[in-house]
Amino acid sequence: MLSRRDFLQMSMAASSLYGASGFGNWAKLAAQQKLSQNQLLEFGTFGNISLIHVTDIHGQLKPIYFREPEVNLGVGNAFGKVPHITGSDFRKLYGIADGSPAHYALTYDDFISMANGYGRVGGLDRVATVINSIRADRPDALLLDGGDTWHGSYTCYHTQGQDMVNVMNALKPDAMTFHWEFTLGSDRISEIIENLPFAALGQNIFDAEWDEPAELFPPYKMFERGGSKIAVIGQAFPYMPIANPGWMFPEYSFGIRDSNMQNMVDEVRSLGAEVVVVLSHNGFDVDKKMAGRVSGIDVILSGHTHDALPEPVLIDKTIIIASGSNGKFVSRVDLDVQNGRMMGYKHKLIPIFSDVISPDTTVAKLIDEQRAPYTNELSEVIGKSESLLYRRGNFNGTWDDLICEALIEERDADISMSPGVRWGPSIIPGQDITREDIWNVTSMTYGKAYRTEFTGEFIHIILEDVADNLFNSDPYYQQGGDMVRIGGMGYKIDINKPQGSRITEMTLLKTGEIIDPSKTYIVSGWASVNEDTEGPQIWDVVENYIRRQETISVEPNSNVEVVGI
Repeated sequence: MLSRRDFLQMSMAASSLYGASGFGNWAKLAAQQKLSQNQLLEFGTFGNISLIHVTDIHGQLKPIYFREPEVNLGVGNAFGKVPHITGSDFRKLYGIADGSPAHYALTYDDFISMANGYGRVGGLDRVATVINSIRADRPDALLLDGGDTWHGSYTCYHTQGQDMVNVMNALKPDAMTFHWEFTLGSDRISEIIENLPFAALGQNIFDAEWDEPAELFPPYKMFERGGSKIAVIGQAFPYMPIANPGWMFPEYSFGIRDSNMQNMVDEVRSLGAEVVVVLSHNGFDVDKKMAGRVSGIDVILSGHTHDALPEPVLIDKTIIIASGSNGKFVSRVDLDVQNGRMMGYKHKLIPIFSDVISPDTTVAKLIDEQRAPYTNELSEVIGKSESLLYRRGNFNGTWDDLICEALIEERDADISMSPGVRWGPSIIPGQDITREDIWNVTSMTYGKAYRTEFTGEFIHIILEDVADNLFNSDPYYQQGGDMVRIGGMGYKIDINKPQGSRITEMTLLKTGEIIDPSKTYIVSGWASVNEDTEGPQIWDVVENYIRRQETISVEPNSNVEVVGI
């Protein structure tokens, strides 16, 4: 008799060979310039349950350009394993042809020429078309939103997330979980959630005073689909008060709480759940570790780290799905549930090529209505870029290089710091830079640009702390985004050294001198988690700088030397 584990492992092998998962045959057809909407959406219905997963949309209502990371290093057990493989190595692993749409969607190489050829991606009106197509095939499919939805744009900031709430409500999700949403503040997030027409889940969101589950966020919701009972358990971002300002949501505490997760899995199983789905904003490596520690989870829908994988990753009996970011992908997962347990799955990561997928007219109209009051502000051209501006990668991104230069020039600083956040669309050479583009990479509710004095020793401490958040070999201690971006300074980092000894050879670029631990330097940055931060808003700083420059050209950044890889 075939065991469940053996069946799942065979399903994984078959998916790699025969296209039961991933892009299937459409990649080969598209490489021959025959890509169509029907091919993107083609999916042989499987089993009796369908899940639709979107995550990390970050306020992006319209089609954008988005370059995948060039550098995504894994440490410890994650070294050399997905999602820590990029470029040609990624394509080789998944059998993706050079020059194909899958090449463009999933890797960074030749991005400029491919962007000019294949166009923009995303747009929630196109996402709506994909969701409607899946529902036409499987009417009771569950739509699950992994969070980082009500944040990241000009209109999202000025409406306190209402633009995204309105559009997402039109897509009719069944449940969501959270991260950046909490930076709207406790009062605002309570106001929104109390009126949501779907479940707001978080088994790890607790009342900070009483250390009890927060009543506003149920840990799970039970659904009946395809004749089977499904439990969806929410897992919000565990490190909110560390990565974001805790003073904005003092009523809540978070954490991974995998022992409580185990309790929730056991509880829903006792209530008759035949399939357990975790809707997670942990980040992929944290999800992998949790899958190995918590038994009884069938599917983890992973978010936070923006990874896009054309096949699930199998950890023991749990499949982990990664669905990208910025509205660039939608995942469909079909499950075969028989006799009270999951017997197999079929998966497809659907790239949202905006020139191929027709917009849903109702949602397109709704999006335009959200943006209409701000049209003039959004569309105002501030400058033009001669360079590819992108954000993603463990160390460098040209958008953040530009922001760092603006902080130095506009705030008269020696050194600048920009947070290693992952969100934000790309700009291709020759493209105008509008106010909307600037806000797409700077919008947050604590965006003031500070100017202060730090000793060389304190700068070293900051870099070491952030590096440990990124490169600690235990995923449960990886508590932040990518490495803080630095302007005006270079350094060497050995990612395999212990905390306190990773960062060496810190150098002030304008003089070439080694940073003196006892000397004071003028530092400008933004996105401080301190409540009393003073200074102009970062989007104004960047806009003023781009206006003065008129045309932006960002030179390649070689100021960070990475060793240990």
